[in-house]
Amino acid sequence: MEALTIVEMLEKTGFVTGSVVQMFEAAAGLASRGHTVTVVTPASEEMAARCAAAGVEHVPLALRHEFDVPSIVRFARLARERAVDLVHVHKGVAHAVAWGATFLGGRYGLIVNRGVSFPLDTWNRIKYRSRRVGRIVTVAESIRQVVITSGRIRPDKVSVVYAGVDLARFDPDRTDPGAVRAELGIAPEARVVGHVGMRDWKGWKELLRAFPAIRADHPEAHLLLVACTSESQRGGVLELAREMGLAGAVSATMARTDIPDVLAACDVVVDPSWAGTGITGTVREAMALGKPVVVTAVAGNPELVEDGVCGLVVPARDVPTLAAAVTRLLRDREFAAGLAAAGRERVRSHFSTEARVARLEALYLRVVHERRTGSR
Repeated sequence: MEALTIVEMLEKTGFVTGSVVQMFEAAAGLASRGHTVTVVTPASEEMAARCAAAGVEHVPLALRHEFDVPSIVRFARLARERAVDLVHVHKGVAHAVAWGATFLGGRYGLIVNRGVSFPLDTWNRIKYRSRRVGRIVTVAESIRQVVITSGRIRPDKVSVVYAGVDLARFDPDRTDPGAVRAELGIAPEARVVGHVGMRDWKGWKELLRAFPAIRADHPEAHLLLVACTSESQRGGVLELAREMGLAGAVSATMARTDIPDVLAACDVVVDPSWAGTGITGTVREAMALGKPVVVTAVAGNPELVEDGVCGLVVPARDVPTLAAAVTRLLRDREFAAGLAAAGRERVRSHFSTEARVARLEALYLRVVHERRTGSR
């Protein structure tokens, strides 16, 4: 197998963001398989340290916006000097910069990631339809269909590579389920329902509206909402909970880096998203930890969760059905445990980081071969 010179590029650096985690895990996994990998992001001490530990070079680049000419020029020079074979970009700014650099002599295969289910707009269609893009990688088949339809893109140009879970990190034997409960003052006997992601389209308001019905059946139920976007939002969430008669039954936190322990503290993990999502990362991670899950039938979630087999799938924005699904899992522990065991096996078999890296490597080699031979 040929060793490639690869760049993974992203304008974000915080490891509380799923795209950052997935990008870094791809870079580390590919380096471990013998490829020369460089991560390009804005300057970040944490990113530089993690890359060094993984044997991956980190090159800081401003990546300020999609028309950042100095970043385009600098990246084109870097790509020429290092004879880069392939660049995988993971967000819009990185896409624009790497695409622009191809007009300044950057000669590499270009792969573009798409992890959200929103249709492509006019500017995105220009970038995605470019002949300089070797392949578009989506994280779910449902997103693949959105890209093909909204972008009017050839189906053979769009491939699915499911995001993966680091099974060593999300190992139930390595978590401390009591740590987060103790920190937040959640009683040991509480039945915790957890959700991560506090943008409106992530559905947290629908879950909060469902919670009085859940509490009516399970007075010990406690709602844990994670990743508020600001302290102002966090305060607003708690105030809304008080107005709904849920004072003391709801905890809200900012984004956290201890997600394995956060999910381990939960009895049920819910993704009530109604737009935008690909396949929700915290659902994959919860399944890896052996937690029962409830998801909405949005975007790629049904590709991960088979209803009644490894989780429950409910219609988006259907608050009564959402409440009933969570209540069922809290009430029927044997049923919930069966779903959780099947979910853990599904993630281990099909959604691990190792499986993802192998699929990416095969795609990279194919795109580089096509560019060199002009076979596309």
